[in-house]
Amino acid sequence: MTDVVRGERQALGSRGARRTLDSRSPGAIGDRAYLAVITALAACVPLLLAAIAWTLVAGGWPTLVRFGTRFLVESRWDVVGGTYGAAAAIVGTVVSSALALLIATPLALAVALFAAELAPRWMRTPVAMLVDLLAAVPSVVYGLWGVYVLVPALRETVFPFLRDTLGLGALPLFAGPVYGPSMLAAALLLAIMSLPYIAAISREVLLAVPRAQREAALALGATRWEMATQVVLPYAKSGIVGAVMLGLGRALGEAMAVTMVIGNSHALSASLLAPAYTMAALVANEFGEASGGLHLESLMAVAATLFGVTLLVNAIARWLVWRVARDGAS
Repeated sequence: MTDVVRGERQALGSRGARRTLDSRSPGAIGDRAYLAVITALAACVPLLLAAIAWTLVAGGWPTLVRFGTRFLVESRWDVVGGTYGAAAAIVGTVVSSALALLIATPLALAVALFAAELAPRWMRTPVAMLVDLLAAVPSVVYGLWGVYVLVPALRETVFPFLRDTLGLGALPLFAGPVYGPSMLAAALLLAIMSLPYIAAISREVLLAVPRAQREAALALGATRWEMATQVVLPYAKSGIVGAVMLGLGRALGEAMAVTMVIGNSHALSASLLAPAYTMAALVANEFGEASGGLHLESLMAVAATLFGVTLLVNAIARWLVWRVARDGAS
């Protein structure tokens, strides 16, 4: 009797499974429709990226063909004479972003380490929320703050001090007249804007470090500071590098705030106190006034160069963050 009951239950289960898997059932049709929709939406992302790349490259290709490598190594930008060189904007982008990372990275790592390891438990969440709020501030607000607060303070106090004390020697990084809007002002503003991104991602990477690593260090007699600096930080090194590179991508692509404080000059200068230019600021300033022809094509070529550099930096950063998260999960 028991075998008969067991057989009937198995038969009922099999018929129920067949009804569930029946392709004509409403549930199966809905699942297939949902899968098709989300697949189409996911496919739109790489298609959109490819469309942007094609638009920029196709728009800037005549300039790249006409000027060749001179477009990347010459700094003369003469709209009237029809001569275009993006070297000043490229150098300004690289230098301002590198200086911003040099300033922001130690501060961001200190904030991330404090929020993840050293702060009391009741303080960790408020600190993380405040850091995240900095990332939510619009860039134009940072730019206005830079114009009305940062630049005047630098022009009246910091820049004269740097010029009088460090503006001498074979490498006059702080020589020349003090204008206010300059490469160093833009780098400081970019550092403030990049700091919350680096700190937030670094904090998540530090929290992904296996708890066993911390407990092992503490069990061997390490202090919390020694555990954080000698165990946690080395373990999360790849992810922290990824966070820094994501901050670099943020600094490379910033336009409005940098445009307001960098001075917008095509001249190359060895001094950090002199006005400069970046690729994003160049496109933002002149794209609306470009009437077409070679001027517009040159701006498209600058945008294509910036797009390629930013895409590469962000791809490397995402890979590094993914690798440390995978290692932490395993």
